[in-house]
Amino acid sequence: MMNKELLNKQDIERILSRIAHEIMEKNKGPEKLCLVGIQRGGVHIAHRLSARIDMIEHVSVPVGSLDISLYRDDISRRKKLPIVRKTDIPFDISEKVIVLVDDVLFTGRSIRAALDALMDFGRPAQIQLAVLIDRGHRELPIRADYVGKNIPTARNENIEVQLEEESAEEKVVLISGE
Repeated sequence: MMNKELLNKQDIERILSRIAHEIMEKNKGPEKLCLVGIQRGGVHIAHRLSARIDMIEHVSVPVGSLDISLYRDDISRRKKLPIVRKTDIPFDISEKVIVLVDDVLFTGRSIRAALDALMDFGRPAQIQLAVLIDRGHRELPIRADYVGKNIPTARNENIEVQLEEESAEEKVVLISGE
């Protein structure tokens, strides 16, 4: 097993600044905009994007967190029960533009689960997707509106996003399989 650092803290910071600007440009400002991070890494990234949008536009964009554990299509195939984390969406999502935020986009199945979970909270005007890393290998017709970095991977490789909020050194690592 071999690990290779792909992005460092400064790379991640630059990417998040770019994505925040892209979100503002596409939506012509922060009106009706809300960010919802997928537990765990997506929540931290959503909070960082909100802070950057606040710096750019001087408007606070609401942030929620979404746990998709019980919406996954592989829940019955797993050996262990999922760890259910907090879902906290303290605002009405109806008629809002929701930017769903995740750290890594892979097969698209987590995003499908997130869409199902989000619909239990209302009917947004639009849902957009922002991801730090897109590693390919889609199994569902899902694509991100905002991508930090495309990193093509082999099936036996993995991408690990380590964030300081999880008390880790900030970096993105490619973990090679055998």
